[in-house]
Amino acid sequence: MILSALSFSAMQVVIRLTHEIPTMEQVFVRNSFVLVVAFILIRHRRGSLFGLPRHQPLLFVRSLFGFLGLITLFYASSHAPQGDVTILNKLCPICVTLLAVIFMGERLSGIQIPALCLSLAGAFIVFRPSFESNPLPLLSAFLSAVFSGVAYTTLAYSKNKVDALTIIMHFSTFSAIASIPFMVGNFVVPDLRQLALLLLIGLFGSLGQVFITYSYRLAPASEVSIYNYIGIIFSLLLGFLILDEPIKPTSIAGGLLVAIASVVVFFHNKRRTMGHASASSTHTENQS
Repeated sequence: MILSALSFSAMQVVIRLTHEIPTMEQVFVRNSFVLVVAFILIRHRRGSLFGLPRHQPLLFVRSLFGFLGLITLFYASSHAPQGDVTILNKLCPICVTLLAVIFMGERLSGIQIPALCLSLAGAFIVFRPSFESNPLPLLSAFLSAVFSGVAYTTLAYSKNKVDALTIIMHFSTFSAIASIPFMVGNFVVPDLRQLALLLLIGLFGSLGQVFITYSYRLAPASEVSIYNYIGIIFSLLLGFLILDEPIKPTSIAGGLLVAIASVVVFFHNKRRTMGHASASSTHTENQS
């Protein structure tokens, strides 16, 4: 998960360096690169490229919302400070929680309510300075968190059902094909520098996608998701070192609130999980 956070932070910086290339062209190149890598690995392992027919509805939901998440993230990364984009994108778990409450009837625990308030307060602090200019890029970063929340929720449902590489192949193929109609009339022929940077977007995107998919499949999401927040630090530092973006006090304050809320919920869920495991073990021993 830490390697995934670093890869995606590096990808965002390169996206900003190629801001003169249209967003959909960047998305197409990124997914085409991932598609080729996934195809080679699946063929080597003799796996399934796109999964079984009964898994297609779930895979299409993951691919569609992952595609929407990519578009909004790429647009935000091209037009807003990298630290702010990452902070708002890290609201993804909060979005998942709210979606579960609204559509699945789940109840918020006592610790989740103040954590949600902290996260939203952090997001507001990050948003507030942009009200003097164009808030669209930061709104786009927030929407990327919503779309990604839906996409990553499907990863949990597909666990032990669909191979990770098949999920990546399905998503990359869907996104590359869906990008073409929007790219054709607005295509920019890249020069050598731009081409090299576009390939780096593909490379970092591929690494980030593989790392995050396997992290969610190799360990419970409640255990590994917390490490994704180190991406805030990566983005702030890379934005400062490479793009000469100042590290604003509002970015630090907002990022801290979002991270603190996530850490609180993480440890609460971990204690609750350990408590359930202990209770189940005791019940099993009593039955024995």
